[in-house]
Amino acid sequence: MENIRRGSYPVWQQAHPGNKALPLDRHTAESIYKEETVMLLATGGTMGMGFWVIYIAVILGFMYFIAIRPQKKEKKRQQEMFASIAIGDSVLTSSGFYGVIIDMTDDTVIVEFGNNKNCRIPMQKTAIVQVEKPEA
Repeated sequence: MENIRRGSYPVWQQAHPGNKALPLDRHTAESIYKEETVMLLATGGTMGMGFWVIYIAVILGFMYFIAIRPQKKEKKRQQEMFASIAIGDSVLTSSGFYGVIIDMTDDTVIVEFGNNKNCRIPMQKTAIVQVEKPEA
């Protein structure tokens, strides 16, 4: 037992000083190695695939709640706002100017800026970011 060379067997089979365990013969070592490999492939293959499926589902769910859902809500809010625009409403444009709508078409509005009634600018409805209804 003392004359067994280190390195001739895998680490888990080597005889250590003070350890009287005998190394396994080649046939037994190969069968154990094959069984361990088969078990690793059997469990690791299915667990690995399941892990990746769950991982991708979590990433897609995260992307939906962080990017897609808020964008849909904002688009819905804008569509409702554009549908509620009427002549006489006070609006805030994307450039930061406040004005009053004096005329409308399907996708364009004419906004009057200031009190002198001389500054009337046609613009797209998408340039409106906020609408205030006149108080009755």
